[in-house]
Amino acid sequence: MTRREVITILGAAATTWPLAGRTQQARNVWRMGFIAHGPQSFYDALFEGLREYGYEEGRNLIVERRYARGHAERFKEFAAEMVRLNVDVVVVVTTPAALAVMNASKTIPIVHPNAIDPLNTGLIASLGHPGGNVTGGAQLTAESSAKRLEILKRVVPGLSRAAALWNPGNTAIVFSWKETQAAARTLGVALLSHEVQGQKDFAPAFTMIDEERPDALLVLQDAVTMQQRNEIIDFAIKRRLPSMFQEKGWALAGGLMSYGENLPTMYRRAAYFVDKIFKGTKPSDFPWNKPPSSTPQNRKGDPGFDPCPRRRGDRIGPACLRSHCRMSAYYPKRTCG
Repeated sequence: MTRREVITILGAAATTWPLAGRTQQARNVWRMGFIAHGPQSFYDALFEGLREYGYEEGRNLIVERRYARGHAERFKEFAAEMVRLNVDVVVVVTTPAALAVMNASKTIPIVHPNAIDPLNTGLIASLGHPGGNVTGGAQLTAESSAKRLEILKRVVPGLSRAAALWNPGNTAIVFSWKETQAAARTLGVALLSHEVQGQKDFAPAFTMIDEERPDALLVLQDAVTMQQRNEIIDFAIKRRLPSMFQEKGWALAGGLMSYGENLPTMYRRAAYFVDKIFKGTKPSDFPWNKPPSSTPQNRKGDPGFDPCPRRRGDRIGPACLRSHCRMSAYYPKRTCG
């Protein structure tokens, strides 16, 4: 090869390298779908986690947010839109949204940070070998449903009847409701069922609960009940109705207590799945995570919570506090066993 030919080849390569670099840079702007009923503070952990992995909106990440605002029928519409937008991944926060995206596409990766019993709701084939295009973190309801009722019974002396708010339109909550019913039978507690599928259902449910005069209120958490959190808590406080919830924000907002998974931790963990998917890992290659255990917290959310009721000045029984429930300052102190 002559010197002239070498110079010609190198010159041609030099003109193409900047173009290749620009093309690679353009391909590294990722598009992520995010489907929910509405904003929640613990979703922030997902985006904080993504920033830690180097993904930032406005720089190399586009987030297509879609909020149903209590209208679950819109999930099908949002799923079809994600297919048209050709997103790289979809993060969903509720099982009906996950099922809608699964029905719309068998190839778009789906991340569900806090799926309730994904095996029994049909999202996956097994926890170890899920198959399909969905991955994420699993909330296993059987044990937690029983524990919530057990704690509630310890805190409320003579508990025999509890009103329950739950969404029958959510396949995951239907399963959770069955588990809660089984736990109630074991503990000798009668559950008064109140079905809510949207904002319009809550006022009639509150009226019925007023008439029934139960000993306590139990809320099966999903995106629908989360959207009405303030209204539910206000109702419970005004009626001085002891209440049990799942996510810690309920207790911090005034509900009597909560027991459940650490949702910010689960949403931060979801950023790991998104990062791996962007880098080429398939959802079916991930075993599903069991939920991280919740940590006891004081009434201001301090992780330095002292689980000893005597040192802390409370009269809530130690068996309750050792179970990681979170207490609210809006209720008077109670004595339990």
